[in-house]
Amino acid sequence: MNEKNNKEECTLFSSPTEEVQHGATVTDDAVFGVISEDGPNYRNLGWMGTSILMMKTQIGLGVLSIPSAFDALGLVPGVICLIIIAVTMSWSGYMVGVFKLNHREVYGIDDATGLIFGPIGREILGIGLSLFLIFCGASGILGLSIALNAVSNHGACTAVFVAVAAIVVLGLASIRTLDRISVLAWVGLACMLTSIFIVTIAVGIQDRPDAAPPGPWVSDYKIVNSPSFTDGISAISQFIFAYAGTPFFFPIVSEMRDPRHYAKSLTVCQTVVTVTYITIGTVVYYFCGSYVSSPALGSAGTLIKRIAYGISLPGLFVTSTISTHMASKYIFLRFMRGSKHLTANTLAHWATWLACVFAVIVVAYIIASGIPIFGSLISLVGALLGTVQCFQPAGCMWLYDNWSKRKEQRSLQWIFMVCYSIFMIVIGTFLMVGGTYGAVVGIIASLKADGTSGTWSCADNS
Repeated sequence: MNEKNNKEECTLFSSPTEEVQHGATVTDDAVFGVISEDGPNYRNLGWMGTSILMMKTQIGLGVLSIPSAFDALGLVPGVICLIIIAVTMSWSGYMVGVFKLNHREVYGIDDATGLIFGPIGREILGIGLSLFLIFCGASGILGLSIALNAVSNHGACTAVFVAVAAIVVLGLASIRTLDRISVLAWVGLACMLTSIFIVTIAVGIQDRPDAAPPGPWVSDYKIVNSPSFTDGISAISQFIFAYAGTPFFFPIVSEMRDPRHYAKSLTVCQTVVTVTYITIGTVVYYFCGSYVSSPALGSAGTLIKRIAYGISLPGLFVTSTISTHMASKYIFLRFMRGSKHLTANTLAHWATWLACVFAVIVVAYIIASGIPIFGSLISLVGALLGTVQCFQPAGCMWLYDNWSKRKEQRSLQWIFMVCYSIFMIVIGTFLMVGGTYGAVVGIIASLKADGTSGTWSCADNS
């Protein structure tokens, strides 16, 4: 009986109601409402495009901070912690697909929390989701300013490069549907991986990293390190940011043509991401030791840095574009959901959509200019906003869908999953509080250090 119900549920969800009106196909979707050929098609994303989008939400800024996180923890503890985060985040991502199949009306993590905790929970997670996506966009803009400085050899004031990056992202993020942005994601992912592997190969064949002191030098990498609490929790927060795709996955699965392929897309994504992270992080840290740069693209000397950043520019633009687009669409849906203007090419539709994108990019620009330390910003986003979007909600979603089965299905598997879900809630809360403290301490220390660019500074940040 349960199997039959599940099959019916999947069929209903993967094939929204379709009818033909005046010669045009009209689809009635649980999230977007009536979708017709006269407006944007928000349900046109294939499983391969889904995989690429999911990879691009993770392989971007996060991978550039992994070698420096290994430096804080040591190589072996770093790899172990990375794998643990990968497993927990993969389960969190899997729960997105399961919960979406069970509750077709859910679009974002805030909708899921609204089902579990009511309107107050929805608003709290909605604010957190918006801030997370905007901070991710801001991190991308900051990364773009570093890249533009590196490529141009500091050809202009850094504040100018931040503004230029924000303007370009504003234009790209205005694209309305994820199936079109997935085309950009292919290009961005290829460019990002190419630039990272160029640096990885370069540090392996060079005598020393760019930041190493003159004279005879041997890599001072550590198999095991003894970091302070602040350094250790900040490094783990960088891993969390590198895998914090869960808030992106809900909107992505909502735009899939057939969401039953979501698990396949997630498996491909997490496998490629984890292998890439471990390979890049291990090789770069092994050859650079404590002189690894953050972002890692600056570790192999001036020439390689300029080449790598030049190639990575499309990838960095796409990274910031996806975050900005999703933050804008979340706000757009909150305004327009249930309205005919949501899926129609009307003046109200376009004015609201462009206003949302513009508002998000302005806030992201302010954040990128106000917190100009890449590694510390990544740690802050991962700890303060990434954990509460990825750990606690996943545990709560499983309990919400399965707690009612405690009387008739209290098996060992059920008990284990209850314990694991509670563990996700508790460990997520600890990482959020501890990681935020570590990130704030790191930001304060970096701003006080000599040579660190300040807010709205013209200094070279590459």
